[in-house]
Amino acid sequence: MGRSFSDAADCSGPFSECNSDSSGEFSRPGSPLSGGSGSGRAAILHRLLISCAADNSDEFIHGIISDLESPSSSIDLQRQAAMELRLLAKHNPENRLKIGRAGAFRPLISLLSHSDPVLQENGVTAILNLSLCDENKDMIAAAGAIKPLVRALKNGTPVTRENAACALLRLSQIDEHKIAIGIFGAIPHLVNLLQTGGPRGKKDASTALYSLCSTKENKIRAIQAGIVRPLLDLMADPDTGMVDKAAYVLYNLVSLPEGRAAAVEEDGIPVLVEIVEVGTQRQKEIAAATLLVICEESFSCRAMVAREGAIPPLVALSESGSSRAKQKAVALVELLRQPRAAAGGCRVRGAVGAD
Repeated sequence: MGRSFSDAADCSGPFSECNSDSSGEFSRPGSPLSGGSGSGRAAILHRLLISCAADNSDEFIHGIISDLESPSSSIDLQRQAAMELRLLAKHNPENRLKIGRAGAFRPLISLLSHSDPVLQENGVTAILNLSLCDENKDMIAAAGAIKPLVRALKNGTPVTRENAACALLRLSQIDEHKIAIGIFGAIPHLVNLLQTGGPRGKKDASTALYSLCSTKENKIRAIQAGIVRPLLDLMADPDTGMVDKAAYVLYNLVSLPEGRAAAVEEDGIPVLVEIVEVGTQRQKEIAAATLLVICEESFSCRAMVAREGAIPPLVALSESGSSRAKQKAVALVELLRQPRAAAGGCRVRGAVGAD
């Protein structure tokens, strides 16, 4: 049953990578510009504008890091320094390399567990922005960022949680980091963000889970964390704008017997059949591919799919869909029309299809 998304459809569209943070740095409560006197705010604004400039000297960057990690620095000065590093890394790719080489990772990582929510948010977001540079990913992980990022994902502000999910996504683009992120317990917290987060949080969580669930161990962790129910809820509600993302994550999970069992137990078959009937072309394709995987080794699942009225929309898809969609629809219709005896000894291990 080893399958990749390429077996079903091109998944590049539903998943756009997390880029730098898009929150409003200059107006958020607790940001360096959210209070203070006019002259003080002007001085801070001047430094922040300098930090956004195209070229910043190594001396300037070292000075900011020094302000961040000095024991004598006030909370306000640390907030300002963390914000400056966040903006430097956000707006200039060259700065991401300079900041990493200047030794900013450890002092920024120390902020991820800070009791001050503004410092924690700025630390998480600076790490996210630095992780956009491929050369920084291994150094960020080696400096010990994964475990505190998982903690921030669990306990942070909404923006902190979203940006922690994005940072973990960026780090997960290296295979060994996927394993570490799963071991440190990120999967249940990403599933929680998928359930309870706002629109951006749900998108960030689904994208991170899609990346992390390319490994069997993380798929099992996600299934055990109850991911299938929120995925189906998102797939059943087009207004969320999450049908595609959720469907692709589910397709990834049904490659395992546990995933197929969970999809059936959570009443996923009616949801998938409805998508084949009324979804977009991309959604119909991935739903048909998912149903095909579920049905291949289980006659009882085939019977359930047929009872839901799947054959007419599948026949329509086989005539009008993309080449991949046609292939999946034709194969599934052939399965659904087979007599029970043709199923032979096919069984799905676990709860699905004790035929």
